[in-house]
Amino acid sequence: MAMGALGDRFGRKRIFISGVVVFGIASLICGLATNAPLLIVARFLQGLSAAAMLACQVAVLSHQFRDGAERGKAFGWWGIIFGMGLGFGPIVGGAIITLANWEWVFLIHVAIAAITALFAQKGVEESSDPEATQIDIAGMVTLSVAVFGFVYLLTQGQTLGLTSPLALAIIAISISSLLLFIIVENRIDRPMFDFTALRIRKLSGALLGSSGMNFSFWPFVIYLPIYLQAVLGYDAISAGLTVLAYTVPTILAPPLAERLLLCRGPGMVIPLGLFTIGAGFILLHFVTSSEHANWMTLLPGCIIAGIGLGLTNTPVTNTATAAVPPERAGMASGMDMSARFISLAVNIAIMGLILLSGVYAYLVQELPEIPAETTVQTLVDAIAAGNLIVAENHGYSIETARNALAYGIGWVTLYGAISAWVHALLSFLVFGGKKVTQTEVLSG
Repeated sequence: MAMGALGDRFGRKRIFISGVVVFGIASLICGLATNAPLLIVARFLQGLSAAAMLACQVAVLSHQFRDGAERGKAFGWWGIIFGMGLGFGPIVGGAIITLANWEWVFLIHVAIAAITALFAQKGVEESSDPEATQIDIAGMVTLSVAVFGFVYLLTQGQTLGLTSPLALAIIAISISSLLLFIIVENRIDRPMFDFTALRIRKLSGALLGSSGMNFSFWPFVIYLPIYLQAVLGYDAISAGLTVLAYTVPTILAPPLAERLLLCRGPGMVIPLGLFTIGAGFILLHFVTSSEHANWMTLLPGCIIAGIGLGLTNTPVTNTATAAVPPERAGMASGMDMSARFISLAVNIAIMGLILLSGVYAYLVQELPEIPAETTVQTLVDAIAAGNLIVAENHGYSIETARNALAYGIGWVTLYGAISAWVHALLSFLVFGGKKVTQTEVLSG
């Protein structure tokens, strides 16, 4: 969101190319890093520069392709490439590590960044918001602190203890930062998150679509390989090929999604996409909860969820940036990408908590003698990470650990289905009401 606002202020092309250059430099540092602290700092720089690229590339597309059909093709191709990176990236990374070494996973981006910067310099038109004369530093800081605090509590709260002084302090700081963010954004002239813009139904509906995908589809990418390898016993290659069934439809569906968006509008396409994701997850829930799961029984749920993601991914971005005047495209794309990645970060943590809870519930229910709490927690943590051998070290069977993990994954898939369907209903309701024009909202 901050990078989208900076693009509005200083020029989207300028911020985009700056992001590409910094990403290339950070990738070079990662590849040459000789210790963990240096690698972590370089990864932090990669995150900052990736935010600039993501927010500004969408604003650039929105500015350069304004005609309906041409715009649909541009965002369709954006969705295809986006899906290819997410779907094939881990496989390409694994191949690079196998054929060379881990450093080349980073070093390869130096060449890609150089080519991208050259193409952007030649082909991208500069655009900005002439009225964006200030930088929303207060908004950037308060939102960052709030999100970091909430995610930290979700991932580390059990270790800290939610009633410990440190946890209570983090809760207080996070809530205060969020309230300050809301106050700041409602008081400055050109906020990076324009709350008044949420009255535009198309923008609000699109943001619900952005969040819905990351309440379900994308965070599960973290946990699906654990299930495939630890529960089904697949090797890394077989698990990777199965994950492709989950991600490849996201590459094939965007052109269809953009045609549907042009013909039927976002009020049909985005809720339909979210509903389809939920349908895929409910199938995955039944399969992962059964005793006879394999890649063939997982295939329908993976494909249907992937199609739903493909129907949702590009329409939400296209709709969000089209819902506001062109000069506010950076703000809208920043809101879209922030909705995606904030919900993704939070839901990776939430799915992790649900998985741990499911594994714990199964062990407490099935073990004849409940071990000490610290032992149970050690077992739960290890099993949820796919390390089933720990159960054997504590005197329990691998089969018990495998069943506990499958039980926990069943809880996670059910959460994904419910989340997608709730967002589908909310977006349908938001899109379906009386329209408010851009001029009415953003001018007054």
